[in-house]
Amino acid sequence: MATQILMPALSPTMEEGTLAKWLVKEGDTVSSGDILAEIETDKATMEFEAVDEGVIGKILVAEGTSSVKVNEPIAVLLEEGEDASAADAAGAPAAAPAPDAKEEPAPAKAESKPAAPAPAAPQGSDGKRIFASPLARRIAADKGVDLAALSGSGPKGRIVKADVEAAQGGSAAAPAASSAAAPAQAAAPAPAAAPSVSASTIAKMYEGREYEEIALDGMRKTIAARLTEAKQTIPHFYLRRSVKLDALMKFRSQLNKQLEGRGVKLSVNDFIIKACALALQAVPDANAVWAGDRVFKLKPSDVAVAVAIDGGLFTPVLKDAESKSLSTLSAEMKDLATRARDRKLAPHEYQGGSFAISNLGMFGIENFDAVINPPHGAILAVGAGIKQPVVNAEGEIEVATVMSMTLSVDHRVIDGALGAELLKAICENLENPMLMLA
Repeated sequence: MATQILMPALSPTMEEGTLAKWLVKEGDTVSSGDILAEIETDKATMEFEAVDEGVIGKILVAEGTSSVKVNEPIAVLLEEGEDASAADAAGAPAAAPAPDAKEEPAPAKAESKPAAPAPAAPQGSDGKRIFASPLARRIAADKGVDLAALSGSGPKGRIVKADVEAAQGGSAAAPAASSAAAPAQAAAPAPAAAPSVSASTIAKMYEGREYEEIALDGMRKTIAARLTEAKQTIPHFYLRRSVKLDALMKFRSQLNKQLEGRGVKLSVNDFIIKACALALQAVPDANAVWAGDRVFKLKPSDVAVAVAIDGGLFTPVLKDAESKSLSTLSAEMKDLATRARDRKLAPHEYQGGSFAISNLGMFGIENFDAVINPPHGAILAVGAGIKQPVVNAEGEIEVATVMSMTLSVDHRVIDGALGAELLKAICENLENPMLMLA
């Protein structure tokens, strides 16, 4: 039975993607787990695995095609021994209805019909999606097999054809009355706010002026949608403090000399990550995210760090940062940043976290306000360390390296006093760096 291979949703926010490269060709035999293609999502380039065995009968979407919608057919998979004509039938669009109902119907002809699309992904009794291949879903619906009763043997526990066929011979077949679970109703994404002025109107304003029109890629569309949502729906407020970095800079220099033999070089940003992670443990009520009608209070300090790349940014997450050494955090951050710039991060590496850091100090920016990345409760905007005259504890003027920080806070999650307590704890950690090793 020919089955369509559909454009997968490789991240929770993915609605469309670019089929960057086919790694198979028509006529190739594939097995479950084989890599079929490379697909560019709104965030990264990811490999797409086969979930069933068979022969690639027809490629429907050429490599390099952009804006391919999730669940749009991209290829046809044939079973062993199936004729290539089945691929043409499976990949053909459904015939349009006759425009004039009064016309005499043509005599019936024996012809191949397009393969029926697989039923929508079912849900278990707990409401969670059951992951099954399209062919497995179709066979289960035809034979009355309850997918919720099966354990998948495919990649990442996905139910494949062999699992359904094995269940048919055993006791896992469900009664006909309860043959298939109700299709999952995919929640439609909230419609994006219509632009206040159309592109054509803007274009008229610049008639006669030379400019380049740049189409939005998936990442830029996602950034635009999420940050518009953030500014329109999150009640931001801002807390600002300056921190003296002289003790940290001296301590960092000493540590880097001692770590030189191990090839480790700590950055100021590594200390900032550690300071924030420990502060979230010291002020646990601030280690929280907004979850629609409730707040989730996290136990570990999972800290996201903004990484600029061509055309956008990633926020890879350093999980359990409070329990990791500075050298471990430094190595992990370097690895995540390198793979972020190559767009090779997996979704679980940039999703989650309760708190984020955005550091523009290396560009000489003294201070700025960052936009919260939902569902995070806060984000810390870090400026450059600048030598300034300050009044010391003895009332004397001295020169110190001072860094400005702004904490953007979601007022639904964190109130003013709690946010101030969190920022105070961050500053104390940075001004007393040895305490972060205790």
